[in-house]
Amino acid sequence: MKFLIVGLGSMGKRRIRNLRAINAGEIIGFEIQEQRRAEVEKEYGIKAYAGFDEALAQKPDAVIISTPPNLHMQYALEAARRGLHFFMEASVVLDKDMDKLISLCKDKPLVAAPSATMRFHPSIQVMKRLVDEGAIGKVLAFNYHSGQYLPDWHPWEDYRKYYVAKHETGGCREIVPFELSWITWLMGPVRNISCILGKLTKLEIDIDDIYQLLLQFENGAIASMQVDVISRVAYRYFKMVSEEGVIVWDWNRKTVSLYTASSKEWKEYPQSSGKVVEGYVMEDDMYVNEMQHFVGAIQGKHKYMYSLEDDKRTLELLNAAEKSWKDRRTLEMKN
Repeated sequence: MKFLIVGLGSMGKRRIRNLRAINAGEIIGFEIQEQRRAEVEKEYGIKAYAGFDEALAQKPDAVIISTPPNLHMQYALEAARRGLHFFMEASVVLDKDMDKLISLCKDKPLVAAPSATMRFHPSIQVMKRLVDEGAIGKVLAFNYHSGQYLPDWHPWEDYRKYYVAKHETGGCREIVPFELSWITWLMGPVRNISCILGKLTKLEIDIDDIYQLLLQFENGAIASMQVDVISRVAYRYFKMVSEEGVIVWDWNRKTVSLYTASSKEWKEYPQSSGKVVEGYVMEDDMYVNEMQHFVGAIQGKHKYMYSLEDDKRTLELLNAAEKSWKDRRTLEMKN
């Protein structure tokens, strides 16, 4: 197979490494920035094109869209029109053309794959198995905190000059759906959602740097979730409780811990240390596994696990959470 990577920034480069790790096939690239094209051609030895049509003329079998989120849709629509399989990185903007994209893909034999990277994290897969097996019975509640200081995301560039500095595609706004895509896989559909958000730091950008969310799931479970771009150490900590036990995931310790009331003991499920490329925080392994899943879906081995409809619902949750805060603020102003 031949893969076209659209956007050769940090995520585009990561996807080149992912595809090479699984020997997926030939890789070419498209990037409007000359410096990035030169970097990729030198570092990875692939041909990078300055024009999208020129790159498509090379007849790729699949397109990997690794642009900033606000540009995903234009490339996804073009791939769908041409009947090309496509994968697009995690979205934060519910584009007005999402329904058009869903309709375009509906009757075509192509794999339309929004990213759901965290579903491939080994610790999350352990928690999913434990929940499905009823290791602690019916889950009643959880608390979750996900954070990392925004300037540390890409230490090699000015945080004020790339898409996470824009309100529409800001750091917190991006991470909320990134997390919800696996939380809803673990817990099921959300019934109610609300939030408080704001700007607390001195970061020189006009974004909200913290979201505090309250969620109620259709199974009755209640949860609180904090996403921030404030934490000076990259941080994910998840604690799930029931009448029969507790499940804790500590991302920094690379461990899932299970406590059951019946045994009155803790059992640990250590996560093997994956490869972290210099300049990145997250291990490459789950991204590799995500690409393997995408390629396997193209080969007909299985159905891709996260659909465009799933992605739309996740982004609708983000919008509903933000609307709850806006409505509350409007009511306060009236009073």
